[in-house]
Amino acid sequence: MKVVITAQGTDLDSAVDPRFGRARYFLLVDTETDACTAHDNEQNLNAPQGAGIQAAQAVTRLGATAVLTGHVGPKAFTTLQAGQITVYLGATGTAREALEQYRAGQLQAAAKANVEGHWS
Repeated sequence: MKVVITAQGTDLDSAVDPRFGRARYFLLVDTETDACTAHDNEQNLNAPQGAGIQAAQAVTRLGATAVLTGHVGPKAFTTLQAGQITVYLGATGTAREALEQYRAGQLQAAAKANVEGHWS
């Protein structure tokens, strides 16, 4: 299974970025092997609008089945759902810790967005 963790750096010891659409990096992690690749989200950091949708489309292209993040807006959430990607909110600490929280069942699948529109 492949999950994306929003992060402020390029490895599992990086802090979780609480913003989905404007996260600095997406870490794509294979949960079976712990292989991790970093994907830059620079194009959406300062986008005037559409960052969440574009980020969700990028995550869909990566083949992820889940996203671990702090917060997600309504348009990004809808786009992720359309891509059959489950969103887990409330991830904190490092990306490694968020992955451990996910594996331990400490993160709950979200039923809806937890912020309105643009959130920074």
